[in-house]
Amino acid sequence: MSERYSNKKVLVVEDNYMNKVLIREMLVLQGYDVIDADSGNEAIEKAKSEKPDLILMDIHLPGIDGIEAMKTIKSDPEMLSIPIIAVTASAMKGDEERIRREGFDGYIPKPIEVKVLIDVISKFKGVSPED
Repeated sequence: MSERYSNKKVLVVEDNYMNKVLIREMLVLQGYDVIDADSGNEAIEKAKSEKPDLILMDIHLPGIDGIEAMKTIKSDPEMLSIPIIAVTASAMKGDEERIRREGFDGYIPKPIEVKVLIDVISKFKGVSPED
């Protein structure tokens, strides 16, 4: 296990069990501490209570969707600086730009590739190996 990411906490918001397990395993193997949520409402609660270093947010969630959950989290001054990356199957031309315009700090298309996941995460201050 890599020590370079030790103690970096990532909140994974994903309602699909297999996707959640896959993302968790990828992150744990890199040394991240992973917490998870199954819905937009749970994501907001966990973001407040756990104060993660980064959030990976599925767009299509039960209850409030990932876009609304992201906007709610970003509206809280205590959580405004937490990077939130959209993780979505919406990977058609123009989807990344549309999702970023909503306010997400990054974008990872599904199916998720380990290299893409780690490269995107490592771009954020406080989460990258150089920090």
